[in-house]
Formats: sequence, structure tokens, C-alpha cells
Amino acid sequence: MSNMIISNLPVLVVLLPLAGALFCPVISYFSRRAGRLTVIAFAGTSFVLSVVQLLRITDVGKISYHFGGWEPPFGIEFSLDSLSAVLLVLISGTGFVSTIYSLPFFRGKSRFRSFGYYSVLSLLICGLLGMTSTGDVFNLYVFLEITSLSGYALIAMGGDKGVLSSFRYLMIGTIGASFYLLGIAFIYGETGTLNMYDMSGLVGPVLSSGTTMVAMAFFVVGFGIKMALFPLHGWQPAAYTNAHPGAAPLIAGVMGKVPAYAMLRFFFYVFNANTQYVERFLVVVGIMSALGMIYGSLKAIRQTDFRSMLAYSSIAQIGYVGLGIAITGYYGLMGAVIHIIGHSMMKSCLFFCSGAIRYRYGETAMERFGQIYRKMPVTCAAIVIAALSMVGVPPLAGFFSKWYLALGAANTGEYIFIFVLVISSLLNAVYFFRLFENMFMNKNVADGSKGIGAYLAVKAEKKAERDSVPFKETAATKEGYKGRLEIPPAMLFAVIVSALGIILAGLFNAQLVEILGPAIREVV
Repeated sequence: MSNMIISNLPVLVVLLPLAGALFCPVISYFSRRAGRLTVIAFAGTSFVLSVVQLLRITDVGKISYHFGGWEPPFGIEFSLDSLSAVLLVLISGTGFVSTIYSLPFFRGKSRFRSFGYYSVLSLLICGLLGMTSTGDVFNLYVFLEITSLSGYALIAMGGDKGVLSSFRYLMIGTIGASFYLLGIAFIYGETGTLNMYDMSGLVGPVLSSGTTMVAMAFFVVGFGIKMALFPLHGWQPAAYTNAHPGAAPLIAGVMGKVPAYAMLRFFFYVFNANTQYVERFLVVVGIMSALGMIYGSLKAIRQTDFRSMLAYSSIAQIGYVGLGIAITGYYGLMGAVIHIIGHSMMKSCLFFCSGAIRYRYGETAMERFGQIYRKMPVTCAAIVIAALSMVGVPPLAGFFSKWYLALGAANTGEYIFIFVLVISSLLNAVYFFRLFENMFMNKNVADGSKGIGAYLAVKAEKKAERDSVPFKETAATKEGYKGRLEIPPAMLFAVIVSALGIILAGLFNAQLVEILGPAIREVV
């Protein structure tokens, strides 16, 4: 790989998805398929370069990329360490897989719908990568808005309910972005800089000022809304449930984790969380997170729709990240970061599977999943892997994040957090084992017929009766997808890759911790 590419890796990783979003409409004018493949190619290249960048950072250490030859703090900077490099691999990888996974949803669709979706999806990837890379607090806001606007559009593409959910997210998300922007204004007034590294050196003498305290409060609310931290989560359940099924894995899996990472960056790398003033806000974050872990799990138990259950589960799971931030210390932060990575994989995998079931059967009601494993064994196996990881079964990824969080809480004497961790994990087991019961043991669906295929037959028969036409077995009584595989190859690829990622993240947890260690120790 040429020296020019190596030296420009930080900006190439972010700009390639942006280029895909810009080229897709032009190329789609001549060929819809070529337009989609263009976005996939750019996203895949960004993923490969992010892996190369991670290897380089593990070898040479932190990287600072300056735009236009202007040195920070006056110029715009991308600042990357091992933590941000790992998250860039996660974001670009999930984005790349999502672009492939979405292909079957646009067979036979209009050119406008095809390039519109793929362009916006590529913009979402660009925004998430930019938020993770930037070392400038205002440019973080710019990328946050790119991410939010793309998310609004992709949620609205989910249908009539998606439009309403998107509007609700737009209203609440705008409030969150405004709080963050006001926080920037206040902290800029105190320090006179927008560069994160420069700000960390200047903020110490003004940490106790009322202006800085207000700024920190605004950051908690702004990031809390964007990451759907309880009780600022009002937009999230409907948005995750009704988003376009092709984009839902990226939205639910990754989009909420990047603001959580930004909160971690602000409180630990900019504000120095070891001071008594910052600790007050972290206590509040810890209380919100602990309550969210219980609330989200209890709400998930009550859901009958697979997507709604996963959405409320995410409220609980983002609480684990907030809990790690509040615990502080090496183990607390490591648990928070590992959970950001692990939960992104787990939730993306589960939404890949949810979309696959919906694609084949048009169903997401769990009570209709009777004996579905006979028709979709690979998809059901992936659900089991992701669900067991969410519960915290070793050696899967979810176990290790909870282990580090428990160690962190024990080291700081916050045993109430260990109790909340255990209760939340048990509640996770309740709603996921209820799902397993429907998938593997429940032979009957709600109307008493046998399995999901029979349910579709009964639905067609009832429709025929309403139309006063003698019932005949038609295509509507059979599976919607007629391929040799249980789902199209593009979707099956995403399901398998995401499930393998969960397993590998658990088996190679020690190596992952070794990579993340220097960035965590820097602020502990």
C-alpha cells in the first residue's frame, strides 16, 4: 500500500462512504444494480482501510491528522488512538455488512427508492465514522447532525409507522443536538478553543465555574438523548421497531453507541473524570443507567413483537455502558468499551435475524414463531448465539463486558451496581428464553394451527372466506421466499458474519483488551 494512502488513512476511512453516497445517484441513473454495488464497494474499502489503520496504530501509537496544513488547535484535527480505531473497524464493518444485507429488499424497486436508500445509508456510515474520528468538538456536532438526519430518513423509510417514529425522533433529537451545541458554546467561552486535546489542558482551572458545570449538564442531556439513556429514551423504541429492516441493524446496533463513546471522551479525556466536579455528574449518569437497566428489561418482557422486545432491551443494554462510565476506573471503563463493541455486534445480529424472518414470512410477532427453526435453522442458531451473549453466557462477548463491569464496581465498593447487573442479566434470560420457547418448543401459534407456515395458510383461508371464494392453496400459504437457501445469500451472509463476530469477540477477548489497554490507562 502506497505511502500516500497510509498517510491519509484517517480521512479516507471517513470520506469513502461519503463518496459512495454522492456517486450512487449518478451511477443509478444508468444502472440501479451498479449504484448499489458502488456504495457496497466504497463501504467495503473503508472497512479494509480501517483495519489497516488499526494495525498501524497498534504498531506506532496515536495518530493525529491535520487538515489543510493547519496545526491544532487552530486547524481541524482527526485524533485516533486504539479505542477509536477499534470502533472505526466496528462501524465500517457493520455498515459494509448492512449494505450487502439490504440488497434483497430492493429487488424490483424503483430507481429512486434504491439510490435514495443506499445514499442515505452511506451518509449514516460517514457520520458515525466522523464522530468517532474527530478531535474537534464542533466538528463532532457536524457529524452528529449528518448521522441524525440520515437516521431520520432511514427510519421514515420503514413505512407509515416509520414516518411517525422518525418525526418523533426528529423533535427529540433536535433538542438533544441543541443541548450539545449550547454546551459547546459555554465551554468555548471558558477555554477559547474547540480542539479536544487543547481544551483538556485549559479546562482544569475553570472546572468549578458555573458555566462549565452548566456545559457538563448540557452534555449529559444531549448525549443521553442521542444514546437513549433512561429516562431520555422516549424516541427510541418506536424508531428501532419501525426503521427500514435493512438499516435497522446499523441504527440499533451502532448509532446509539457512538454518542455513548462521545460522552466517555468528554468526561474522561477532556474533563478529567477524577475531579470531584465531574464525579457529581457521573453519579447522576450511574443512577440513570441503573434505573434504565431494570426498566428496559421489564418492558422487554412485556413485548410480543420481536423488534419491540429488542428495542426495549437496548434501553437496558445502553445502561451497561453508562454504568461503566459512572463506575470509572480501569475495569469500569474497559467494561463500558467492551460492551459498546459486544452489544453492537449482538444487537445488529438480532436485527439481521428479525429482518430475515420478516422478509421470508412477513411476521415479527414472537407468538407466530412456532417451530420456525425447522425452516430457518441458521437464522435461529444466530439468534441463540446473540441472545446467550446478551444474557452473559461465557465464552461469548457479552460475558466479558459484564465481568469487567462487576470487577470495576467491586473495586470501587459500589456493590449496588453488581446487584443491578445480576438482576438485569436474569431479566434478560427471562425474555430471551421466552423467545426460545416460541422458536423451538411451542408447536402451536396463537390461533391453534401448527407452526408459522400453517399460520400463513390459515390467514389466506380466512381471507378467502371473507371474499366468498372457496379456499385453494396459493402462493400466499407458502413461504414468501422461494430460494434454495432459507433466506437470500446476501442476508444469510450478514447473519452468519455477525454471529461469528460475537463468538470471535469472546474467544479473543484478551487480545482485544490488550489493544484497548493503552487508551484506557491514559485516563485512569
